[in-house]
This record gives sequence, C-alpha cells and structure tokens, in this order.
Amino acid sequence: MTLRNFSAHRLDLSAYGLQNVTTEPKTVPTFYFIGVSTAQSSMNRIFPLWMAALGRPEVELAGYDCQLHDEPARYRQIAGQIKHDPLSLGGLVTTHKLDLLAAARDLFDELDPYAQTLDEVSCLVKTRDQEMGDKLHGYALDPVADGRALQGILGDRYFERMKGNVLCLGAGGAAAAIALHLINRPLKGDRPRHLALVDIDQNRLDQVREMVNRVGTDIQFDYICNADPAENDRLLAALTPNSVVINATGMGKDLPGSPITDAAVFPKHGVVWELNYRGERQFLQQAKAQQQRRKLRIEDGWTAFLYGWTSVIAKVLDVRIDS
Repeated sequence: MTLRNFSAHRLDLSAYGLQNVTTEPKTVPTFYFIGVSTAQSSMNRIFPLWMAALGRPEVELAGYDCQLHDEPARYRQIAGQIKHDPLSLGGLVTTHKLDLLAAARDLFDELDPYAQTLDEVSCLVKTRDQEMGDKLHGYALDPVADGRALQGILGDRYFERMKGNVLCLGAGGAAAAIALHLINRPLKGDRPRHLALVDIDQNRLDQVREMVNRVGTDIQFDYICNADPAENDRLLAALTPNSVVINATGMGKDLPGSPITDAAVFPKHGVVWELNYRGERQFLQQAKAQQQRRKLRIEDGWTAFLYGWTSVIAKVLDVRIDS
C-alpha cells in the first residue's frame, strides 16, 4: 500500500520495525477509534461530553478507517504510532480486532488473558516508563462488555428457566467473545445446552472451534459453514421456543443486507439480538416485522456499544467508571 506522506514534523517509525513508515505526531492527547466508517459513529458527539464529565476535556478522538481485512502495514502504522507517539494514549478497535493483532503482535509488550485466548484486541493502551520506555498493552474486553449486555437482556438463569438454545450468525470476534462469555458463566443455568455458530468463512469457524476446545465447556457447539441465507432460514426454523438468535455478521452496518431472507421465521418467544447499533440493520427490521406474531424480545447493540466504549476508556485513561 502507499502510505500518505507528511511534509513536516513527521514521526519516523522505521526504528520500530516499520520500514518507510512515517506519520504525523499528535499535538493533543489523542484517543484512537479504529473502525470502518468512524465518521458516522455517535461517539463523535458523545466522546467530548464524556471527556468533560471525566475531567479530561483535553483528550480528543481520532477516527481511523481501515478497509475490511486491510493490509498489515496499515494496522502496524496505527499500533506503532500509539506506542511511540508521546501524545497517543491508546484506543478502541471495532471490526479489525483479529487482523490488527495478527499484523502487529510483535509491537505489543503485553496481552491480557482474553486477548491471548481470542487472538484479538479491542483495546490498546500505551504506558510510559522512564526506565523501560513506551509499552503497548492489548486487551480483549468484548467478553466483559458483551457479557454484561447479554446478561442484562436475558436475566439470571435464562437457559435453566426458558430451555432455549443459541444460534449465532457470524463467527468473528464478536461471536467468539460471546461464546467465551457463555462458557465462563459459573452457573449452569446461565449456560445454554447448545450453541450453533454459522459463518461463510471456514477459517473463522475453525478459530472459534480451537478456542472452545482449548478452554473446555459443557455447551454443545456446532460449527456450520454456510453462505446461503435460505439455509440460515432453515436453521432458524429448527430452533426451540425461547431460543436466542444473534446477528454477529456485521451485515446491516459494515456490509449491506441480512444473513437471512424475508421468509425466515424466528422462534416463538425468542430473543433477537442485533449487534449493530446503527446502519440499515435489515436483520433488525425483519425481526420487528414478526415481533407481535412471534412474541419476540428484540434488542440492538446500543447497550453493548456503551459497555464496550466505557470499558476501553477506563483502561486507556486509567479511571474508574461506575454504574
């Protein structure tokens, strides 16, 4: 790829294994937002208000858009700047959690246990030490953030009470985080008996399978490689009442469309969780069209979005954010 040239005050990252990479140093304390279409995010309006409330109004948000599965050099440039630019504090990663860590793993000095288990980072934190120099820490906070959101939706012992199962459409980072959260629920009644993951990419399914086998669980997992929305309709139709259906494909926000067709039928009394909080969200509209008839409970990704952001901000700024 061709990286942008800057005429003055460039930060040369070649000494850190990033050959021929230069970028602009920040002039104010900066929190990074690494995504696909960051300019459209509600966080651009919310972030300054949160910084004022936390007593850090000088911290600015910088959005960095990457293409889906972008070139490794782009991810390494961002990670390198956060690590070595004095005013780059850290940041939040959305769609690129797996790709960024795969491309820039050697730039991280420390990964938390979830990041090691999931092979992804959703939070980058830079620390500075006079003796040791700059250090870059990577955290995977989605199991905590998505777990809090899901627990708020389902309540305690949902699967013991309602006997439903889980169908997760998509097997990327968000799906892996949800699976890990459910695996780690200490009470059996908070764990489903069966969880099916569906994805168009066999490699993603294999990565989740490897993680599940490594961690161990009493949940029965199925891994289904499928790109046909009509087949997803059939999987939906086979669910028991009270089952949980999750759209973790990114379709409806990062990609157009829905993983199911308009002919799909949701499980009666089911819970439908659309992980996207913005965008066209065709999957969400399909569920709403059946809400009364099928007695569905429908949630979008707004609460998970808030949990995700506040958990990352707390890490990056080293502050406590209470309820």
